[in-house]
Amino acid sequence: MAEALQAPSAQPPALVLKPKQKVALILIAMGIERASKVMQEFSDKEVEEISIEIARLQNIPVDTLNETIVEFYEMMMANQYIVQGGLGYARSVLEKAWGSKKAEEVLKKVEAATEVSAFYLLQTVDDKQLLNFLQNEHPQTAALILANLKPQQAASILSELPEEYQYEIAYRVATMEKTAPDLIEDIEYVLREQLGNVFGSGLSKTGGVGTVAEILNSVSRSSEKNILGSLRERDENLASEITNLMFLFEDIGHLSTAVVQRILQEVDSKTLAMALKATSNDLKEMIFKNMSERASAMLKEELEYLGPVRLKDVENAQKDILDIARRLEEQGEIILSRGEEEELID
Repeated sequence: MAEALQAPSAQPPALVLKPKQKVALILIAMGIERASKVMQEFSDKEVEEISIEIARLQNIPVDTLNETIVEFYEMMMANQYIVQGGLGYARSVLEKAWGSKKAEEVLKKVEAATEVSAFYLLQTVDDKQLLNFLQNEHPQTAALILANLKPQQAASILSELPEEYQYEIAYRVATMEKTAPDLIEDIEYVLREQLGNVFGSGLSKTGGVGTVAEILNSVSRSSEKNILGSLRERDENLASEITNLMFLFEDIGHLSTAVVQRILQEVDSKTLAMALKATSNDLKEMIFKNMSERASAMLKEELEYLGPVRLKDVENAQKDILDIARRLEEQGEIILSRGEEEELID
């Protein structure tokens, strides 16, 4: 009996392979024809590196080959489920098939291989859930999270936070330097516990004035004014750096005739009249000059008809026009630039 139990130890032990060696082994198992098709998708550097590993692989134990193939299959299945229904769906399916421990192990491997970060995955979390989470967190934690979200999502969340919290977070994002790995690990741990997802370790964004400018470009006008006003009180130079990277409603006055006219084509007269209610006479005149005589006359009548209006309504109208301008820029029709004339792109 003892001899029977000891027999398997006579076989070569399974090797611990590096990622590139695993890729090489999978390609060998595929056969020359299939492997060559796969390698056509690699870069020249990757082909060179993998080819070297293939040449080096010799006398691979059967157990090592089997383990590598199984691992590859598991990761492909997990990745397929993530694509089909997101991380939550993948985790649910894999837990039913393999149990929670195995599912988490495989998902972590997929994240490591694809460099999926906690902050990338947070972009799929409901904004209300994320807002509730951030309200109870330290401003530094909130700043790191918002700095790694898409500007529009970060702006939406920032606008809903208390005013004093908005400024504190914006300041920390603007002055944020490279984040300590220990802090990143602590935040990821909290995110796992609070949001119930599996996160990787690819956090990299470090904030800065550019990040704040992108976020403030999309927040409500009242939030924008509150944050910039508080930043000026604390650090006037920092506030100026941020403002110089932003495109504000008043900056429409510095755009070329062609760009202004293209923006005005997308704006209805009521919104435009409301937006101009609290602007300078110079900006009003510039807008009038970029309209036909009939349209200009109608807009002036609209302005007179409005009478007293709420500041919030004016700010909302200005934000709507800025949203239109940024959409046109994203579509490649115009270029927005502070203080410089830009023409329509042909």
